[in-house]
Amino acid sequence: MSEAEKVLGSVAAQLMNGEQVAVGDQKVRVQRVGRGRFRMVQFKLNGRTMEAIEQNPDKPSHWGKLAREKHQVVQFRDLDAHKYVAVSVDGDVKQYGT
Repeated sequence: MSEAEKVLGSVAAQLMNGEQVAVGDQKVRVQRVGRGRFRMVQFKLNGRTMEAIEQNPDKPSHWGKLAREKHQVVQFRDLDAHKYVAVSVDGDVKQYGT
């Protein structure tokens, strides 16, 4: 597991189980967004601004299905590139395109 995957896994666990996320020396409060009040946090990773957001279980995607089945699914988006870069399911991180 790469260092980035370890950080993303840690962020996902903190997002789903707490009120703040610590990444290195950063501490960021978990926000609730959207109609579904999904958990979301923005943080810096390797100089990039990242967003971690709880998966909407109402989505018809594979990830939405897992969330409906009570798995903890967190999507990660690189805000600088406007791309989803990874997903965490129950702490297991998969980076897209690797």
